[in-house]
Amino acid sequence: MASTETAPADSRPAGGDLAGVEAGLDALDAVQIRRTPLSQMLREKVIPPVVAVVLVLAVWQGVYAAGVFPAYKFPSPGQVQDSFMDLWYRGEVFSVLWTSVSRGLFGFLASLAIGTPLGLVVARVKPVRAALGPILSGLQSLPSVAWVPAAIIWLGLNSQAMYAVILLGAVPSIANGLVSGIDQVPPLYLRAGRTLGATGLRGARHILLPAALPGYLAGLKQGWAFSWRSLMAAELIASSPDLGLGLGQLLENGRVAFDMPRVELAILLILFVGIAIDLLIFSPLERWVLRSRGLLTTAR
Repeated sequence: MASTETAPADSRPAGGDLAGVEAGLDALDAVQIRRTPLSQMLREKVIPPVVAVVLVLAVWQGVYAAGVFPAYKFPSPGQVQDSFMDLWYRGEVFSVLWTSVSRGLFGFLASLAIGTPLGLVVARVKPVRAALGPILSGLQSLPSVAWVPAAIIWLGLNSQAMYAVILLGAVPSIANGLVSGIDQVPPLYLRAGRTLGATGLRGARHILLPAALPGYLAGLKQGWAFSWRSLMAAELIASSPDLGLGLGQLLENGRVAFDMPRVELAILLILFVGIAIDLLIFSPLERWVLRSRGLLTTAR
């Protein structure tokens, strides 16, 4: 009868097994990043949003032509374009955009500088978390517009009041995003960092923040959204010639004058800024994070 016994483990050639393991590890480490062809990029990234915009405009024009709503309440795309061209010929388009965008970005950066260390302390110090964690969650759910009257009374009808509203709206979101990201860091990373001497601020810089980056980035996106919404709410209510003409004031001026094309134009410009910031800042950051973790194999 043929023997079914195998050779002893110590009699097998160890070099072949070790070479196979090394080859497998090398294959895992070598992430092949291929560049997406231009035709595929156009087909997947450019054509779909263009088609969506064309369809929205077609439906918009169709509803206007059908007279579903009164013309003074529902302007056509052409009337909104005329309102934009009027603003353009008066040289106010870029000044209106810059007034709001500069306030939003500056307020967001200030919120980032405050929310990041706050989130780090809340995540790592248990008494602070027990005391401030529920407050941050409550502030995050509080509508930013609720802070506008109080900020005006505290600071006056000026830009400081708008920045205060932005901070109160964005800081809780950024801090909570970082707390959520740190909570998902495997404890093994922290123990390995302490073994290598990465404790205190060095551990936060080299271990915690890089490991928590996906959750932190999600908090940053939400923080920007809250910054932008807070600013629009502040500009709508705190409307004054001394503050300059921003998008919120443009929207409020259209409402006061019952100029629906101007109202629709302001809404579209606010939407445009939000999309542009996401495409120019946060989408590249997300791709970089995914690529650095080997989760993105195409250069897009």
